[in-house]
Amino acid sequence: MDGMQSALQDRGLTVTNLPEKGRCLFTNKDFSPGEVIISQEPYVCVPNNSSSNSRCDGCFASSNLKKCSACQVVWYCGSGCQKLEWKLHRVECQALSRLDKEKRKSVTPSIRLMVKLYLRRKLQSEMVIPTTATDNYSLVEALVSHISDIHEKQLVLYAQMANLVNSILQWPEINIKEIAENFSKLACNAHTICDSELRPLGTGLYPVISIINHSCLPNAVLVFEGRVAVVRAVQHMPKGAEVLISYIETAGSTMTRKKALTEQYLFTCTCPRCIKVGQYDDIREGAILEGYRCKDDGCSGFLLRESDGKGFTCQQCGLVRSKEEIKTLASEITALSSKTLASTSCNNHQEALSMYKMIEKLQRKLCHSFSISLMQTREKLIKILMELEDWREALAYCRLTIPVYQRVYPQFHPLLGLQFYTCGKLEWFLGDTENAIKSLTKAADILRITHGTNSPFMKELIIKLEEARAEASYKLSTKNE
Repeated sequence: MDGMQSALQDRGLTVTNLPEKGRCLFTNKDFSPGEVIISQEPYVCVPNNSSSNSRCDGCFASSNLKKCSACQVVWYCGSGCQKLEWKLHRVECQALSRLDKEKRKSVTPSIRLMVKLYLRRKLQSEMVIPTTATDNYSLVEALVSHISDIHEKQLVLYAQMANLVNSILQWPEINIKEIAENFSKLACNAHTICDSELRPLGTGLYPVISIINHSCLPNAVLVFEGRVAVVRAVQHMPKGAEVLISYIETAGSTMTRKKALTEQYLFTCTCPRCIKVGQYDDIREGAILEGYRCKDDGCSGFLLRESDGKGFTCQQCGLVRSKEEIKTLASEITALSSKTLASTSCNNHQEALSMYKMIEKLQRKLCHSFSISLMQTREKLIKILMELEDWREALAYCRLTIPVYQRVYPQFHPLLGLQFYTCGKLEWFLGDTENAIKSLTKAADILRITHGTNSPFMKELIIKLEEARAEASYKLSTKNE
């Protein structure tokens, strides 16, 4: 661990143990918004492959793939990625090739991740794969597992998964209990690897990044450049500040966030947002984001349950909505949502579009205009409309989501930047150059901080913005002539 501490000090960082939090990552120097705090290659990673969707094991690309002829499990986009992965895949391939066809189907990404974890440890101990201060198995051993806090059903599942790993590796000295505990470590320490637009591609274990603690009001953001995890500051961070990222989707009430963190990561959040639980402002925000709207269309108030439980009272105008009315609308939405899932799974876009529009109409009657569930329904509508190439209506819904995004996310959040980017692309495509420039500028201002400026994704955004500005300038000059 001394080697890791020394390596981190060279980057202006230090690891400190706090009694109430365990290991924490602190700054030894100032960091500016957009500055890279730390980056790390995965100790192990796997793409989220399934029977219908495959990605390259090296770069997570989804085109020009060829399956490994020996193990019939792993895919590569070319010889470059295959050579990059060969030291590890050579031994993994031998293990997977021993399995019969049916057993290979049970090798899920989670199982593969654990198999690769043990194989990498073995190859590093044999010095086939080199170790460094920030790339060695002792960093994995130091991760918290929360094994004593896990429900018995989950423990049984981990034991079954550990037995499957054992049957793949066939090492006489392997410790089944240790494998099960490592599955628990992966559950609360592994990260979902996403592309620049935050679409999930795979899962990776980044032992140094895993030291960084959570906050629902973070000062840093984790994004991925290929498989590399990159943490950037999203605000000025003075020397001595703790580096904090968000582990979860932070758009939601305090109760929703705390529940998600307790279930997935087995801790109770005490960040500046979560300690306000139960206070009036927190109750108000929760009621707006996840509660019901006033039945007066001209009122923007939020509703709270009456003490007798028979209805909900608007805190702005005093109007009451009955429990029965709300229950009826909520039941209609639930029933429609179940039917919509079937349409979506069959790729019946027109039917799904019609149903989501009905859900959105009912949610507008039931939910506050800043409702998270209403925003999520509109997101689904945008996606379907873009599939159907109905750009104008997609833009209309996209614009409706922007105020909600601005409310639920901080100023420099990648999801807010990406929503502005979607809006800007649609506006430009539809010939609204003036608004496209505004949206793309807002997107670039946010995503420069969260994503940096060197990725192909960011270069494409900046080129689009420059082209839109050039088009606007040309239109203006021809108009003046």
